[in-house]
Amino acid sequence: MDWDIEIDAADLKCPLPVLRLQKRLREVEPGTVVRLLATDPMAAIDVPHFCAEAGHAYLGADDTANVPAFLVRKGV
Repeated sequence: MDWDIEIDAADLKCPLPVLRLQKRLREVEPGTVVRLLATDPMAAIDVPHFCAEAGHAYLGADDTANVPAFLVRKGV
């Protein structure tokens, strides 16, 4: 899957990856796809939960990166 923006939050600990994602999503238009790089093991739980709570679409993990990556489409 293609993405519009990439956020490198590798080596950051919880909650920083999700906070960076949240901040960036505030700055972009609805429908924008963001790929979040995050090595923190909690990101696999935190990112889908954040998306469900904030109205964004969690598109799943992206296994094409060298580090764990998560795809999110900004909601309305």
